[in-house]
Amino acid sequence: MDLHTLKIFQTVAKMGSISQAARELQYAQSNITMKIQQLESDLQTTLFYRHNRGTALTAKGSLLLTYAEKIFDLIEETQNMMTDDQTPRGPLIIGSMETTAAVRLPSVLSKYHKDFPEVDLTLKTGSTEENIQGVLQYDLDGAFVAGPIKHPELIQKEVFEEELVLITDTKHPPISSIKDIQTRTMLVFRTGCSYREKLEQWLHQERVIPNKIMEFGTLDAIVGCVFAGLGLSMLPLSVVAKHIQEGTLRQHSIPNQYGKVKTIFIYRKERYVPSSLIKFINTLGN
Repeated sequence: MDLHTLKIFQTVAKMGSISQAARELQYAQSNITMKIQQLESDLQTTLFYRHNRGTALTAKGSLLLTYAEKIFDLIEETQNMMTDDQTPRGPLIIGSMETTAAVRLPSVLSKYHKDFPEVDLTLKTGSTEENIQGVLQYDLDGAFVAGPIKHPELIQKEVFEEELVLITDTKHPPISSIKDIQTRTMLVFRTGCSYREKLEQWLHQERVIPNKIMEFGTLDAIVGCVFAGLGLSMLPLSVVAKHIQEGTLRQHSIPNQYGKVKTIFIYRKERYVPSSLIKFINTLGN
C-alpha cells in the first residue's frame, strides 16, 4: 500500500463514487477501479459496496479511511513543522461561541492582528459542541467553548468566567422562582449551546416544563425578540449589560450553581502546535 493509492481510496470514499473521484483527480475511471481492486487484494478485504448510485464504505473501509486521514494529517503536520521558522504566518482558524465573539474577542483579535499581520486569521462561530468537534476533526486550530471539557485529545486553558442572568422585557414583573416563568416562551440557541444546557438543567432540577422553546441562530435575534416581549432567555451578563444599563432589558438573578460558566480555549493535544497558534494562546494571557 502506497500513499498514492491511499489518496485515491480517500477520494473515492469522500466523493461517494469512482466516476466522481476520477473527475476530481483527473484520472481515467478504469485506473481508479484498478487501484481500488489492487488495494482490496493487498489488504484481503472488501473496502466498498458497489451500487447503482456509486459506492459506500464497508466497516473495514470506514476503519481504513480513519487511518488514512490520520496519516495525511500527520504528513501535513510534518511538512508544517519542517517549514516553520517560528515566524507566525499563514492561516489560523479559530472557533468561538457567538456570545464570546461579540463581547470578549474584539480586543484580543485586534491586538493579535496588529502584532502578527502575516497570519491569515479566520473566526468561525458555533455552539460549544460544534466547536469541540471542529477542533477534533482538524477543521479548527483552536476554539473558545464553555467548560470544563474532559477529553483526552484536548488541552484547555481557562480564559474568562461568565455570569449568567435571565433577561426579559422591562415590563416583566420580578422573578422570585423559576416556576414564575414556566408559562413563558424560552428563547435559546440551537442544541449544543452551553447556556441553553444550563437553563435546561435548571428547569429539569425544578421539574418545570416550559410552555414553549424557540431556537434562534444569532444573538441579535434573541435579544431583539426578548426586547419585543416574545419571551425570555438566559445569557452572559457581559453580553446584555449595555441593554440593561440603557433600560431596554430587565435582568433577573439565578441560583449560583447555574449562574457561572467558564469559557476555555481548547486545542489538540497530540499535534504539532504552529507558532501562529502559540502566539495566539500567549495573547490570551496578556
